[in-house]
Amino acid sequence: MTAIAPERMPALYLSHGAPPLADDPVWPGQLADWSAGLPRPKAILMVSAHWEDAPLALGATETVPLVHDFWGFPERYYAVRYDAPGAPLLAENVRKLLRGAGHPVQDVPDRGLDHGAYVPLVEMFPGAGIPVLQISMPTLDPRKLMDIGRRLAPLRDEGVLIVGSGFFTHNLAAMRHEGVPGWSAEFDAWGREAMAAQDIDALLDFEHKSPSGRLAHPRTEHFAPLFVTLGAAGDGLESRRDVIDGFWMGLAKRSVQFG
Repeated sequence: MTAIAPERMPALYLSHGAPPLADDPVWPGQLADWSAGLPRPKAILMVSAHWEDAPLALGATETVPLVHDFWGFPERYYAVRYDAPGAPLLAENVRKLLRGAGHPVQDVPDRGLDHGAYVPLVEMFPGAGIPVLQISMPTLDPRKLMDIGRRLAPLRDEGVLIVGSGFFTHNLAAMRHEGVPGWSAEFDAWGREAMAAQDIDALLDFEHKSPSGRLAHPRTEHFAPLFVTLGAAGDGLESRRDVIDGFWMGLAKRSVQFG
């Protein structure tokens, strides 16, 4: 019997939200609806804004405790579990793809999923039945991250869902409980238009070419996962679809699917 090749998976960039995302009246349903329209992944490769480590690190390949990398929240947020299976075969494939291209790779076998990974996964794949591997960002350089995404792109043909998890605008010092700051709305509109125009050069130089870029991202780690996604999307940028938009506490929660 001939084996059926897995369906090619899209590449995603999502705004992952803080732990209170679970209490939002809208956002969890948006993420659940999104995943319901996706092909069933064989595995998920997560790149989160909350793990920077060089050289690029592979997290746990077996189920280990989550990383509750936040402080001052009610106790119920620290009781959340997401016991997804590890993905050792995916980890081996990532090693081959990156080391073969001259990218050093390290293993951090006790590093569990952080909230940039598990908070959206709880809503999108609540059964925790899909193997998940999280990798670190070894740099915040957009061009280098795009190159990593390009190297990882063949995994999409093996049924792997590649997810960059950040936040489309991220300035916690200037966020608001009511209303949307001008800098957040301006950057969100600019980013939407740049992606629609497939203007990769503008996105790569977003700190200088966007309005309010330094206010929207005083530090760029929450925008950086987008570039891994863009690299993994390859020539699929014309298939871009904005799945989630709007704002949460003044921050743009734009989330995008390619392919």
